[in-house]
Amino acid sequence: MSNSSKKAAGAPGTAGAGALSHIRVLDLSRVLAGPWASQTLGDLGAEVIKIERPGRGDDTRLWGPPFLKDREGADTRDSAYYLCANRNKRSVAVDFTTPAGQALVRELATRCDVVVENFKVGSLAQYGLDHASLLALNPRLVYCSITGFGQTGPYAERAGYDFLMQGMGGLMSITGRADGEEGAGPVKVGVALTDILTGLYASTAILAALQSRDITGVGQHIDLALLDVQVACLANQGMNHLYGGEPRRMGNAHPNTVPYQDFPTQDGFMILAIGNDGQFGNFCRAVGHAQWADDARFRTNADRIAHRTELIALMRALTVTRGTAEWIALFEQVGVPCGPINTIADVFEDPQVKARGTQIRMTHPVAGEIPLVASPLRMSHTPVQYRRAPPLLGQDTRDVLADVMGMAPEAIADLIQQGVVA
Repeated sequence: MSNSSKKAAGAPGTAGAGALSHIRVLDLSRVLAGPWASQTLGDLGAEVIKIERPGRGDDTRLWGPPFLKDREGADTRDSAYYLCANRNKRSVAVDFTTPAGQALVRELATRCDVVVENFKVGSLAQYGLDHASLLALNPRLVYCSITGFGQTGPYAERAGYDFLMQGMGGLMSITGRADGEEGAGPVKVGVALTDILTGLYASTAILAALQSRDITGVGQHIDLALLDVQVACLANQGMNHLYGGEPRRMGNAHPNTVPYQDFPTQDGFMILAIGNDGQFGNFCRAVGHAQWADDARFRTNADRIAHRTELIALMRALTVTRGTAEWIALFEQVGVPCGPINTIADVFEDPQVKARGTQIRMTHPVAGEIPLVASPLRMSHTPVQYRRAPPLLGQDTRDVLADVMGMAPEAIADLIQQGVVA
């Protein structure tokens, strides 16, 4: 059972209740990796209490423009960036550089199941909020630390950022145009992918630790490093290297299968993602060049990799003769994976994206109804819940101190007057 005294939102696993409705999370993280993990847990039903600095809050609140607008159309102090990772949370503004603030957060930790933090290694120990201190108070606690380089190793005390990890972890060495092409050079991915992946790994590890706790009765410390995650997520490219390959930048081409890249059309570009010999044969017949499938240079995937340059040249000369939509309509009929290269505006207008409900709307206390991007999780019995729009800074301080901590209004008012909470 949970350490918390929260009111149950429904028995775990019952229809209508979130899968994690019995779990309370103390979120000491900010920016993206940690908040992404805690938002995932919140979407699954967990109660998430986000601790923020009075007056400023999570760094990403100020990472704009664009900013959320209020009902009158004026910019608020919360950026669109902040909104992407902080729904289903209650914001409590606490200054835990003060002894009273530290005591408050420690007491909250005794009433929670999970702590998520992404401070530099060792920096929370001075406040008594490190994993050793909090696990001593609450042995059932699952404490997840997210750092750039992990709790050990020669880089452990360095600050870590997604962009650095994309470079140091090898991702940028295989992203961008090939050497010798115009515009060649390493390129980062257009979103903070290492942070996102770390947040997902964190939520997975937290769920595993909670499952273990149900069996053993004991919590644990999770040590997650952005660099470790990025190296792990090199996936086939990492293995290509370990088995003698030479991963390198190839633009939009694939190192292990051909043809699998973008192609020019009469009015733009399209993607062909041909993953096996059968699909290649279907492609060849559909475009009136069945002989390509029997050509010794192109018969198998290994042959096509060896003769990549010749095949891609033949295909590019062909694909420019028709428009993108015409090609896609043709290839869909014969089972050849293909698609357009959408702008983000195109994405949200796509009929499949609309049919899957990937954009939601929630009611914000200042802005009214606002759009957000939905969770991709689809669960038949314990569906994702959208209970709380991303909160204003300190929006829930009084309610959490009263409901979770059982504090009297006079005690809360005293903490506010002292500047411990806001």
